[in-house]
Order: sequence, then C-alpha cells, then structure tokens
Amino acid sequence: MKILITGGSGFIGSRLTEHLTNQGHEVVNVDIADKNPVNILDQEALNEKSAGCEVIYHLAALHSDDIFPRSRYYDTNTQGTQNVIQAAKANGIKRIIFTSTFAVYGLNTGMPTEDSEPSPFNDYGESKLQAEKHLKAWIDESPDNIATIIRPVVVFGEGNRGNVYTLLNQITSKKFIMIGKGNNRKSMAYVGNVAEFLTFCMDEKEAFKIYNYADKPDNQIKYLIDSIYTQLGWKKPSFYVPYLLGLSAGYVFDFLTKITGKNFPISSVRVQKFCADTTCEAERYRQTGFEPKYTLSDGVQRMIDHDFAEFKK
Repeated sequence: MKILITGGSGFIGSRLTEHLTNQGHEVVNVDIADKNPVNILDQEALNEKSAGCEVIYHLAALHSDDIFPRSRYYDTNTQGTQNVIQAAKANGIKRIIFTSTFAVYGLNTGMPTEDSEPSPFNDYGESKLQAEKHLKAWIDESPDNIATIIRPVVVFGEGNRGNVYTLLNQITSKKFIMIGKGNNRKSMAYVGNVAEFLTFCMDEKEAFKIYNYADKPDNQIKYLIDSIYTQLGWKKPSFYVPYLLGLSAGYVFDFLTKITGKNFPISSVRVQKFCADTTCEAERYRQTGFEPKYTLSDGVQRMIDHDFAEFKK
C-alpha cells in the first residue's frame, strides 16, 4: 500500500516510517526536513505528493513552547490539517490518521478520558483541537471517510529533543534545579510504542475514533527523576525551589525573551507544565487488544543508553 506521512522525518514519523516500510508499504514523506522538502502549507505540492496514496498519516506540527508569533501554531497545525484534508479530497483518499495532543485537555484536569471536555491552556493545544474539528467535519461529508485521532501524552525516546531530553540534558550537565516537591504525576509514552500503535490504527473500522495514548503506570515526577539518577549511577540532590518562586522566575525569563528575542531554558509555561499533573485515562486503546512492547522503564533506559551513555558511572 502507498502511504503518505506528513512529518515523516520527525521523531515519531521516522519510527512510523520504519514500521510501515518493514511491513512492505511504500511510504511517501512530506516534511520540510526531508532531502526533497515539502511544506504542508504548499497545497499544490501536497496534492501532488498524495497522488496514488490510500492512507495519510498526519504528524507534521509546530509543538515547541517557544514559537513566536503564536499565530504560527494555527498556520501549521490548523491550516496545515485543512490542507491535508483538501489533498485527501483531491486524490480520493478515505483514511486519515492524525496525531493530536493531550494538551487539548489543559493542565491539572485529573484523569481525562477521550469523552472529557477539552480545555486547552496554550495555543498549541487550541490549534490541534481546531484541527480535530476540521477532521470531524470531513468524515461527516462522506460515510466512506475514516478519521482516527491519537492524543499522545509526552512522548520520549532515543534521539528525542523534547521535554524528557531537556530534563536529561539539564541533569547530566548539572544545571538541573528541582522546582516543586515533585508530587505531581505525569503520563508518558515511549516512542517505539507510539509508532507501533499508529501502525495498528490503520485497521480502525469506526468512522471517527479518538484514542488517548499513554504507557502506564503514571508516576510522580520525583520518581522519574529518581530513576534517571539511579540509572546514571549518580546521587540525587535534595535541594528544590518552591513552585511559586520558580514560576516567578519563569515570568522574568518570559519578559527577557520578549525584549531580547532570545529563548531561555526556563519559561512560565515550562514551569507550569513541569509542576502540573498531566495524566489521562488510556483504557480505550488497550481495549483494542494492542499491547505495548516496552515499559516506561525500558524507554528511559534505552534513551539514556543511546543519548547519555558517556555520563553513566
């Protein structure tokens, strides 16, 4: 089968490409980082790339916390999804599998299920939620259309340059300062499991289905940090900065970013995300019969061994 992946050069996309290729599928990559770069905002190029495909995996997105102006989230994440839908229409493609985000639920929302009311706390989450609504409108246009939406929590793994990598980098460079006591819980997902579940979703039968994705159990952030120090063979510092003091520092750096244009490793959003409970219910995907290959501990160990092995004692 010929399959198009937007964002196929990315962290999750590259793993997904590997899975699908190993299954014998022909994969077409649409990514600005590809050797033949294509932007999903280029409708004509996207239409051409989609020709002959039977499935679209839509992963391309802006997701970093430091995107300015904020309108860029909507340009890429929302308008980009509309462009993907138009490409599907132009080429008679009836199945789109979309990676949305857990951020649509907001912060400190308990254990939201797929039926919980979305309440995004930032432009990234809002732009993704708007994209979901466009996909819902698309499936309503034809009984043959199938849209499957996966809302992953924080995804980490080898080669990742997201939040978990930042945490590991700060710890190994001895620049990490604990903010808060770490009693908040985090749902997390290992990239190898996410890519396999995306592949699994190609057999989805329902016209419109949403899945939260998290590898369980949810651990307190202090236990994640304990695990990292243990796997590195280091002693964990006992010092921490109270949350309100850390958040105040984040606002100061927000102001410095605004006046200097320079991004700093600390911001108010990053402090809020680090100290918030970000957990979700993930029973629906497990009811499909999909079984993750790796545990969270496996994922952390594999990432340390791949990216930070020189720091292990």
